[in-house]
Amino acid sequence: MKPTLIALSLAAMFGIADAQVTGNASGYPITPVPFTSVTVNDAFWSPRLQASKEVTIPLAFSKCEESGRYTNFEVAARQLAGEDTHEIIPGGFPFDDTDVYKTIEGASYLLQTYPDRHLVAYIDSVLEIVAKAQEPDGYLYTPRTMNPSHPHSWAGSKRWEAVEAGSHEFYNLGHMLEAACAHYTATGKRNFLDIAIRYADCVIREIGTGEGQTLVVPGHQIAEMGLVKLYLVTGDRRYLDQAKYFLDYRGKTSRKDAYSQAHKPVIEQDEAVGHAVRAGYMYSGMADVAALTGDTAYINAIDRIWDNIVTRKFYVTGGVGARHGSEAFGDNYELPNASAYCETCAQIANVYTNYRLFLLHGESKYYDVLERTLYNALISGISMDGGAFFYPNPLSTASDANYARQPWFGCACCPSNVCRFIPSLPGYIYAVRDNSLFVNLYMGNRATLTVGRQKVTLAQQTLYPYNGDVALTVEKGKGRFSLCLRIPGWVRDQVVPSDLYSYADGKQLAYSVKVNGESVDSELRDGYFVIDRNWKKGDRVELHFDMQPRVVEARYEVYADRGRIAVERGPLVYCAEWADNEHEISSYILNRKPVFSEVPDYLIEVPADTRYSARVIALTTEAQTISTGADGRVAVKDARLTLIPYYAWDHRGQKGGMDVWLPVQFRLGQ
Repeated sequence: MKPTLIALSLAAMFGIADAQVTGNASGYPITPVPFTSVTVNDAFWSPRLQASKEVTIPLAFSKCEESGRYTNFEVAARQLAGEDTHEIIPGGFPFDDTDVYKTIEGASYLLQTYPDRHLVAYIDSVLEIVAKAQEPDGYLYTPRTMNPSHPHSWAGSKRWEAVEAGSHEFYNLGHMLEAACAHYTATGKRNFLDIAIRYADCVIREIGTGEGQTLVVPGHQIAEMGLVKLYLVTGDRRYLDQAKYFLDYRGKTSRKDAYSQAHKPVIEQDEAVGHAVRAGYMYSGMADVAALTGDTAYINAIDRIWDNIVTRKFYVTGGVGARHGSEAFGDNYELPNASAYCETCAQIANVYTNYRLFLLHGESKYYDVLERTLYNALISGISMDGGAFFYPNPLSTASDANYARQPWFGCACCPSNVCRFIPSLPGYIYAVRDNSLFVNLYMGNRATLTVGRQKVTLAQQTLYPYNGDVALTVEKGKGRFSLCLRIPGWVRDQVVPSDLYSYADGKQLAYSVKVNGESVDSELRDGYFVIDRNWKKGDRVELHFDMQPRVVEARYEVYADRGRIAVERGPLVYCAEWADNEHEISSYILNRKPVFSEVPDYLIEVPADTRYSARVIALTTEAQTISTGADGRVAVKDARLTLIPYYAWDHRGQKGGMDVWLPVQFRLGQ
């Protein structure tokens, strides 16, 4: 019987035991602070977590039900039970199973912020269906099991035959492992973990270089990340070895194309190429394996690729992936705006990669990239009410005003990926290395963590990114440790950690730090303000970051942005949208040196549900509009232009133009 959405009632709250991951440490020099240790209570992010709870996760589960995702598992179970299913021809996509896994993963993360026994029971009912679709040797891939004589058209005639092409068998495995580890960490239950272990063991037996094994690697990467997580949960070295095998043999099997990052061995790569989601997952897997094995060749390769991205292939919104046709990175400096792809999944993968590079190197520049992606290109992919989604995230629709978020997609990888990412956010705020506690993201929360051998409860209060004031209070614990506060690049006059973009307004922002009301000073270490002292209950740290509108220009090599500027304030990139302005967005030209006024509490109203309307800080400035009269003469008129945060566009119930990069009378700096 299908699980019903009635089970998703979130009325009753029930505490979930904080299950601790067993097995080896992460291997990274810096230790992640798990999502189970942090509870978010934040003006900016709590509404998004609330929307995940009330809208996104229930919507995703309902879509799994009505689109036949659960039915696929049920049909596979019927076939395994001996029923004749030869008339059922698998349709949809061969990775549809992952929508179930990803939604369970997101729901598991959500349980930390919003514990709920009904949601736990619902997940268990789904897992009962999943378990029955698993073949006796652990193989779990419904596009084949549903009808082995006529599997999905992308699946090949036998196991693994098309895994480097389109079957996505290992991709399904990877998302299953990621979800199962999150579910186990959140609940302490093994019902999903045991399913995942059996499939992973099946792959290990059948895939490799040994006698009777099949020598293949994933067509679409993510199994590498999932296998490492399974290793960390179980301590079983075979899973780490399998992840390293998948990476070491990439480019050495029958598939050798740049689209799937198989054009050369991974340790020889130095440029981000091909499908941006596959690439980001692979880079994340490389970082995981490098951390646990000490393979410096992996680290050197990732560092080269990261440098290529941030210096030549990174949008000002934090987006990656320029091309529609192959959902891929473009050439160096190929960063078109209207045709920008910036798939939501690729932005999530970019966050994963930069998070891991921080854990490897401990430099704030990786979080500067992560933060830019998170607050702009990533959350643009989901509406503020949690019920509509972008697949691509363009930087302009001024010439094509028909683009809008959709309630779901037939290929639902982006909505289900957002389902799993947003609730995982508490795990990205803090990290620990020996006696140092890193504060990487600024959002209201309470965290209980261990620094050195000391257990500390820390509370953070802030209205970031609306303003730059942050307060951190030691609520419990004492002892000597270093508090490492990330000073964002945007306040240090650095748009990104390269010269791809630069501020063009001559402003100099400042920041300050106080401890118990007294100003303190410190030289920055890798972008962190470090306070080393004996801490005690009640100690309070106050940060202030100046926040003003800034004008950004791109390197001349970025053809699409020549003669244009972008505007940002703090970590937020702004855009001009039709709903806030009198004229067509494409007709506006900014003054050479624009002066902006801030409009607090500017209402972005979501017509479908006013509970999720939001007030933002809008920016206004004097500009001109250009129009052509009936006689062909060009007319220039003064006008006022209003800008809103990029993530907030397309919320007014109608379609229209939008631009991030706006033309100026003369190119700045000339």
